[in-house]
Amino acid sequence: MTIGFAPGADRYHCWIPPGVYRPQTDTGLLRGALHRERITARTEVLDLGTGSGALAVEASRLGARVTAVDISWRALATAWCNGLLNGQVMKVRHGDLAAAVPGRRFDLVITNPPYVPAPGDGPPRGRARAWDAGTDGRLLIDRICAAAPTVLRPAGTLLMVHSHLSGVEESLARLRSGGLSAEVVERTRLPFGPVLRSRAGWLRERGLVAGRTNEELVVIRAEHT
Repeated sequence: MTIGFAPGADRYHCWIPPGVYRPQTDTGLLRGALHRERITARTEVLDLGTGSGALAVEASRLGARVTAVDISWRALATAWCNGLLNGQVMKVRHGDLAAAVPGRRFDLVITNPPYVPAPGDGPPRGRARAWDAGTDGRLLIDRICAAAPTVLRPAGTLLMVHSHLSGVEESLARLRSGGLSAEVVERTRLPFGPVLRSRAGWLRERGLVAGRTNEELVVIRAEHT
């Protein structure tokens, strides 16, 4: 497939096999925030949970030196192939978030983690691993907030996208408690997609939607102060 994130945006080839998260509105929102950062040939970028590699490719096209991480071998293979399809050289590392790059620090960390609250106590399985994030939607978000201060260089920046359903204020508080300044820099609203529609009743029971049928997505920007 060929993707573009906005009218007039450059388009490029993106191969996405079954079982790998397809770029969607959240990807485009994070891409907009990415373009507002000062990226040079010396900027080292870490893409946590790269999925298809769409944002890793975008960062590489902007000139950055990119390391893409995912716990899914299929996602890593997809990201590597999409780099080749678009003439970009990126490092790919298999592992669980920042544990895949032990001891390393980066100028910019970008991440679109799973953030959808999900019923059930067990870990997500199959394709749902790309969006289901525990009953509060924070299964990986809390870990990313905790890791951010140690994986960012001085003056380094984190860009993270997630839903209002998974606690924006909680993320801001956790990042600030880790010594970072943090604020919301992007917002958008969109109607519930198939996943949220399928569990709207459960979300209402938990008081997370209160009759709403739309979701607010945000991008949080955090940096060392």
